[in-house]
Amino acid sequence: MTRDTIAGQDSGTQKMANEIIVGLDIGTTKIACIVGKRNEFGKIEILGMGKSESIGVTRGVVSNIEKTVNSIRAAVEQAEAASHVKIRSVNVGIAGQHIKSLQFTGMRTRRSLDEEITRQDIDALIDDMFKLNMLPGEEIIHALPQEYTVDQEGGIKDPIGMCGVRLQANFHIITGQVTAIRNIYKCVTKAGLVVEDITLEPLASSEAVLSSEEKEAGIALVDIGGGTTDIAIFQDGIIRHTAVIPFGGNVITDDIRQGCTIMRNQAEQLKVKFGSALAMENKETDLVVIPGLRGREPKEISLRTLSHIIQARMEEILEHVQYEIRNSGYEKQLIGGIVLTGGGAQLKHMKQLVEYMTGMDCRIGQPNEHVGKAPNENMLVPAMSTGVGLVICGLQNAPGQSAASTASPNQETQPEQPIQEPVSRARNRDEKGPSRFLAKLKEFFEAEDE
Repeated sequence: MTRDTIAGQDSGTQKMANEIIVGLDIGTTKIACIVGKRNEFGKIEILGMGKSESIGVTRGVVSNIEKTVNSIRAAVEQAEAASHVKIRSVNVGIAGQHIKSLQFTGMRTRRSLDEEITRQDIDALIDDMFKLNMLPGEEIIHALPQEYTVDQEGGIKDPIGMCGVRLQANFHIITGQVTAIRNIYKCVTKAGLVVEDITLEPLASSEAVLSSEEKEAGIALVDIGGGTTDIAIFQDGIIRHTAVIPFGGNVITDDIRQGCTIMRNQAEQLKVKFGSALAMENKETDLVVIPGLRGREPKEISLRTLSHIIQARMEEILEHVQYEIRNSGYEKQLIGGIVLTGGGAQLKHMKQLVEYMTGMDCRIGQPNEHVGKAPNENMLVPAMSTGVGLVICGLQNAPGQSAASTASPNQETQPEQPIQEPVSRARNRDEKGPSRFLAKLKEFFEAEDE
């Protein structure tokens, strides 16, 4: 055990400051591993980051276990080298077309009118939600309470301390395919890591990008990733709607590849370096030259033509976003408008296109809302919002146990000691839905091994 870890046990403040959490974003185009901790001022301090190309993931779902495991290992090794931290457990994000959400009302009758409502009553109400009968192959990932009702008195955000017999709550329930979640769990465990928690990626991104004022006013977070576009709508500080659209940046790259008849890696470079979401912002005379294949003549491509291809696909994605916002029923209550994040938000003129199509205010969300320090600015780009958000979620739910062991870069390397596998939060935290699901997953894999 290193000096920092020992110091973290002296007092509660130091313990909080030395808590190290790792977020693992398993995306369609990249796998990002971010190591962070909370400093003495309550801000998040990013210690290091590792990033590798995601080969075995398609639209947020694992399609090749071995390739995904290798990509996870590469990202984790980079993060360990950059942060001087030995990673042993991670907080994992989940997305994909299989994610669905629904609204449900739960009710619990208490025995005594005189006793105050406690945290245990709320936990028991949340527990009941995980007993709902779902379609075959689906499992509840999150059961998020929105508003409570105590003896016909509604609109209560926090009923703890109140008196009442009947406790009701409106829940936003998020479900996913069991097989898809098991495959993610299997990839992480095969990479030699422990899954601390599984979090829906748009919820993680919202923690990194949105302020409490925006959530209170009403906001739609749109995370444009490589394989999917994730949406999370907040109003009055409560999560109101989530959705996953099965289109992302990879579809735009494929459109450029086919429209310009070039290689896929050339199409990706064109999109990142010269891509624009508004064709009118480019001149017809602006050209970019693509090297020919094996001695063939170079190819000239107009930037306006490139932008027309990108704009057409982005408009289609934004039409789906508009549909989900209308479907939520909160279109007229989103005072904060739309916040764009994810790799797709880094395209030029995306803000202008969104405002033109939706008529709502828009800003590009950087994951620096709660971050106090990072080794370099490249870690705080929109593409890293989910990874940073997973670190924040991990710190919010941390039971006081570090997810990594620190090693000072100035100390001499000591013989590596065997690291004791941390007790899973699935068995420590009864109130967290994802941890309940993890407990079931672990039981499944343990029975499979036996």
